[in-house]
Amino acid sequence: MKMIRNRLAVQLQRHVLPKSMSTNAAAAAAPAEASAISEFRTAVTNPGEHSALQVAKFYTIPAEQKKQIFAGGGLPKQYEQQIKTFTEACLMVRNPALEVLDYIKKADLSKPVVRYVLYGENGTGKTLTMAHVLHYGAVNDFLLVHVPWAPNWMKRPKEASNAAGQEGMIDLPFDAAAWLVHFKGQNSKLLQRLELKTSKEYVWSKRESTPAGSTLLELVEHGIARIKYASETTAALISEIKLLSTAGKCKVMVAIDGFNAFFHPVTRIFSDNKQRVTPDKITLTHPFLNITSYDWTNGVCILSVDKIAMTEGHMDSYMPRYLLGTEGFEHLDPFVPIHVENYSDKEFHSYINYYLDRHWINKTPKGFEEQLKFMSNKNPYSLMQLVRAL
Repeated sequence: MKMIRNRLAVQLQRHVLPKSMSTNAAAAAAPAEASAISEFRTAVTNPGEHSALQVAKFYTIPAEQKKQIFAGGGLPKQYEQQIKTFTEACLMVRNPALEVLDYIKKADLSKPVVRYVLYGENGTGKTLTMAHVLHYGAVNDFLLVHVPWAPNWMKRPKEASNAAGQEGMIDLPFDAAAWLVHFKGQNSKLLQRLELKTSKEYVWSKRESTPAGSTLLELVEHGIARIKYASETTAALISEIKLLSTAGKCKVMVAIDGFNAFFHPVTRIFSDNKQRVTPDKITLTHPFLNITSYDWTNGVCILSVDKIAMTEGHMDSYMPRYLLGTEGFEHLDPFVPIHVENYSDKEFHSYINYYLDRHWINKTPKGFEEQLKFMSNKNPYSLMQLVRAL
């Protein structure tokens, strides 16, 4: 089997344009048929208008919206590289995203918040499904509370230190400040328009405080400017958002990729006694567990669980019950599971047509598409890896 795959890989490389190929040479490659273009693209760029008619078709996220929503993360690195190469941010409309969007549109937001959990094998597109839903939230005036990849805090924090005044707790001040910058970038225009205010005074030290009635932007800017208090500011911000949302002052979309990282037995962060700390000892964990509980209204939670979100070890199953463990499962129960699967034949064919249209691969000879299908098993990430630049 390995020899067959290697042979097919060699054949495949003959039809993928090399990285050194010039723009002019790429433009000279045979264009895809016009009929194929109509099959894999849609002019409907508003995710709220997507339906079964657009399934397996690519839509383009306007550059300004892409910058607003994803400047701080939320798209896979290789996908970001593809966006730079093709000078457009295209997402495929897929059924899991449409299912979540349909639930959100029909939801009664006056009821306790509903949690939607994306799950599936590695590389099936959970992150891009979340990106599609985030785009909907941004253009429909949801306040976004988005964590692009929670495992980064548990595996490779920028800096870890003992939390002041919280014995046994570990603070991640630079990660908290980076998240506040991301939150501000996604929501600054909406926050300015809504003029949301804090409900109480927050005292940070003998000389520093944020008075009651301050805007949420002022609260956020304090945490960014005073990194020492970034984690405390994040906790205060999340608490205020829940109160404001429940009071009907705003509607909130929580999106956390790799949510099960909050429930792994250990992190890669060490305490003073050289012992690995558990996620519940990280100050950043608690605000995001707080906002994913069901004790508030006027919001939705879209969470993903992933095998690679775990700190270490081989995960035997991608099912939510297995990845969340007892504590995580009980925290979310009840939730709505959304299974993200490999490409269907129609989606796979659309993907190939997109690369033909971008002149990234040459016009395929007979059997070429079947070779790609066999080698990738129609897994989105595996397919992207196979057709990457040599």
